[in-house]
Amino acid sequence: MALREFVSLVHKSTKRDYVARVTQRDKADVAEMAIKFDFDYWDGSRETGYGGYKYDGRWRKVADAMVEAYGIKPGMRILDVGSGKGFILHDFLESVPGVEVAGIDVSTYGVEHTMEDVKPFCQVGTASKLPYSDKHFDLVISINTLHNLYNYDLYAAFKEIERVSRGAKYICVEGYRNEREKVNLMYWQLTCRAFHTPEEWDFVFKQTGYTGDHEFIFFE
Repeated sequence: MALREFVSLVHKSTKRDYVARVTQRDKADVAEMAIKFDFDYWDGSRETGYGGYKYDGRWRKVADAMVEAYGIKPGMRILDVGSGKGFILHDFLESVPGVEVAGIDVSTYGVEHTMEDVKPFCQVGTASKLPYSDKHFDLVISINTLHNLYNYDLYAAFKEIERVSRGAKYICVEGYRNEREKVNLMYWQLTCRAFHTPEEWDFVFKQTGYTGDHEFIFFE
C-alpha cells in the first residue's frame, strides 16, 4: 500500500472561499440539498455542490498518470466506485482504447447524466455492496467518495473493493492534519461523514484489510 499523488494534479488548481461557504446561505440547509446527490449537488449553484459539473478534460491527466503507474493495457477492466458523470472513465477510454470500464454511483441523477460513451457501463448502486464478481477488475478506483459513508458502510466498502479487485486499487479521501485544515474541511464539505487524520485513515485501512494505494485531499 502506497501514498500516491494523482488527484493532487487537479485539486490544488481550485480556489476556495471557506468562510463564504458558511456565511452566504444556511450551511445546514444547503447540506440537506447536497446529500440528495441530485440536480442541486451536480448542476445547481456552487453553494450546494459543484455549481455545474461539466466535462472540461481536467481528469485526463489523472487518468494518464494512473495508466502509467498501473500499467493499464487494452482488455483490462477498470471500476470507478463513485463514478459521478463518468468523466474519468471517458478519459480512460481515450487514454487506452480497448480498455473495459464500469462505474457505480449512489446518484441516480449522476448516472442519468453520465457521458454517453460510458453510460452503458455505469449503474446506480452503493459502494458497500458492489454488484460484481470476485477478482473481476484489474484496477478499482474511488475518488472523493468513501468519506461520504458512515463507518459501517465505509468499512463494508473497503472490503468490497478488495473483493472485486484482482490487481491494483486506489482510493482518494478527504482528511486533515491540523486544526486549520479540520476547520476548512468542516466549512467546505457538504456531504462528508468520515472526518479523519491520515493516521486514523491508516487505522481504517488496517481494520478493513484494504491493501491498495491511497491519497488524501487536504483543505489548506
